[in-house]
Amino acid sequence: MRDNDAPLLLDVSRLIWRRWTGTRPTGIDRICLAWLDHYAAQAQAVVIHRCGKAILPQSVSQTLFRILQRPERSVKDATQFRRDIVCLALRRGLHLRDHLDGRGRLWLNPGHTGLDAAGIADWCDKRDLRPVHLIHDLIPITHPQFCRDGEQERHRRRMLAALATGCGVVANSAHTLETLAEFAHTENVQVPPAIIAWPGTPHLPIINPQPQERATFVVLGTIEGRKNHRLLLAVWQGLLDAIGTDADPSHLPQLVIVGRRGWQADDIFAMLDNHDFRGLVSEAGPLDDAGLAKVLASARALLFPSLAEGFGIPLTEALAVGVPVIASDLPVFREIGQGVPELLPPTDHAAWTEAILDYAKPASMRRAAQLARINGFQTPNWGDHFAQIDNFLTELGA
Repeated sequence: MRDNDAPLLLDVSRLIWRRWTGTRPTGIDRICLAWLDHYAAQAQAVVIHRCGKAILPQSVSQTLFRILQRPERSVKDATQFRRDIVCLALRRGLHLRDHLDGRGRLWLNPGHTGLDAAGIADWCDKRDLRPVHLIHDLIPITHPQFCRDGEQERHRRRMLAALATGCGVVANSAHTLETLAEFAHTENVQVPPAIIAWPGTPHLPIINPQPQERATFVVLGTIEGRKNHRLLLAVWQGLLDAIGTDADPSHLPQLVIVGRRGWQADDIFAMLDNHDFRGLVSEAGPLDDAGLAKVLASARALLFPSLAEGFGIPLTEALAVGVPVIASDLPVFREIGQGVPELLPPTDHAAWTEAILDYAKPASMRRAAQLARINGFQTPNWGDHFAQIDNFLTELGA
């Protein structure tokens, strides 16, 4: 069938779902978009949804890819996306049914979405698919306390499906691959052939830092329990407690929180909504690249006190533009940070307070030392990422 001849199959289920709901792209979404940009020209779309699973014809796939690749800057863009998807489904509805064969081709799945669907392994066999799964993390399994109810079992099914169906696995870090191997051992299953390919780093606009009246620190990411905003709010509350209610806090550093509100963080939301941090803590919400670049440009450091991560794009993003990072001492941060960031135990309130106050000083030696280390940082890039994956796909017989 001429409309079923693309060399590769590319899953876009997550991208459709996220764009449909109008959700601002997260780190995983950016990775899915990068895979779309790289592989769209040589791929057909695979879509997994509540009503079923399907390989789309090449002509329909290319139309869908173009819709997904359009930038989304406003609510109007999200509305237009939904309208275009509905029109595509109405015009080409017959082609959205599950009738095309995979013919032994590689199915690239960069988003986890749909792997917990019933019958996914049988469908791969029926449609003669050879999946290659990108694994981002196993946090719902290793740290279920930070995830929504039921997510642990759903993610367990996803990972079991990835291991059972995959002819190859791409891990976003050595830490993720090690965690996957430990999970496989626990479940008494084998890990398919696997490689490690660090995701590329988003290119932020270069903005010259503007003089600030007081030192500013930034924390970037969805506000959720495992991101450990709780520690930072406790640090800033401690700074206020130390000077007393009558003293002027204008000499103290500020904290800017960038990111949307998520889950498992009701106590944090309550503090942000009801507690008086006397102007030291501000919530900026999600920002586009230009807004984030502006905030980072004037920061003394990015703060990243997370309790669990599979990778950590904010860390590489900040270092790539020359902004120091104070982060949790996690295995993955030791891996991707290349010895550059200042790493601290994520529960050591005193150590974080000391580091923040030190980095706030104009003549901070610790900050100057990290700025010197940044010169040797090798920024993860998409060219290297896809060179590794393309070689891997060739080895798998793409």
